[in-house]
Amino acid sequence: MANPETQPGETVAVKVEEAHPYAFHVCGPRNVASPNWRDLISSSWKDENYKRTVYACFIQGVYLLELDRQEKRTAENALAPNWWIRFKYKLAQTLIDERDGSTFGAVLEWDRSAALADMILVRPTGAPKAVLALRGTLLKSPTIRRDIEDDLRFLAWESLKGSVRFKVALDALKSAAQRYGSSNVCIAGHSLGAGFALQVGKALAKDGIFVEAHLFNPPSISVAMSLRNMGEKAGFVWNRVKSMLPSGGEAESSRDIDEKAPNAGFRSWVPLFGDRTASGLKKWAPNLYVNNSDYICCSYANPVPDGTEDRDGAGANKENVVPTNVSAAAKLFVTSKGKQKFLEAHGLEQWWSDDVQLQLALHKSKLISMQLKSLHTLTTPQPQPILRQ
Repeated sequence: MANPETQPGETVAVKVEEAHPYAFHVCGPRNVASPNWRDLISSSWKDENYKRTVYACFIQGVYLLELDRQEKRTAENALAPNWWIRFKYKLAQTLIDERDGSTFGAVLEWDRSAALADMILVRPTGAPKAVLALRGTLLKSPTIRRDIEDDLRFLAWESLKGSVRFKVALDALKSAAQRYGSSNVCIAGHSLGAGFALQVGKALAKDGIFVEAHLFNPPSISVAMSLRNMGEKAGFVWNRVKSMLPSGGEAESSRDIDEKAPNAGFRSWVPLFGDRTASGLKKWAPNLYVNNSDYICCSYANPVPDGTEDRDGAGANKENVVPTNVSAAAKLFVTSKGKQKFLEAHGLEQWWSDDVQLQLALHKSKLISMQLKSLHTLTTPQPQPILRQ
């Protein structure tokens, strides 16, 4: 039908808004169905690939929460919600960095009302009641400064405890665990967010609270160690960088770092994977997803060298001898598509890609074994002197 307001011979310009490249229907997963009543019979959450995809989507939603804020999008055109609404979750809490007002995390809860509307009467088996999702570094102002500051904090001390984000994330996760029960809560993060997720999860595990964890492209402490082993000139520059950050005392408490011990920062990163008593150490098993072409996390995929599995510590470094005959305390999923550019290998989108192929290595990673050794080693009690009257 012709427009009555147009004159003969005139053309009507139809304005079609281009889809945003970060919209869910543009770059999101293609073959992941929204939950439906069939999940009551056979839950999609029992599929590890499905879980990995959903958690990656949740983290992408957190990235977009900050982009929505920066670009002043309203509820009508916001990009972030579609990355969790499709899976029947809702935004329960946003985590804000008080230093710049940026959003770095979010707590997503199972949306019972939305589920009931689609005849999903109960929460599918395996679907968590709440997920704490943490984004990584966003190379865009105004948040880039604080993101990079925390990146440098990790490189300097292999710890993120001195960051304001650590406490905010820890409080949010602890609150969710208390409300829903730790078995119904999950934490997920990408890049810097994976570093926070790992350390926040360890802090709770230390208190005997074990939550499921999914860590995508987690930063490797070997990156920090290699920088620390640079030459004299590079070391001078690195010390200048450290001087611009808060003091080491702020980053770690005295009980976690022995300043006089060599590689103290590295060892302080290790013991918090779980409670230090032998009874609870194996209950927390984080899932790590790494890409061999990503230099930030690829060290996790390094195999254990021959001879380091000697129970008697025949390796050159007895401190890092890999324990034998113990259960793995982490699940390492490795993907490799040949040589890739860094941004592709470190990107989040690969983890919901249809062609992702993962290999599972439970306890053959050198770095994980070094980190988890102390968790599987029983401490022999020292004999107490006998006092004679």
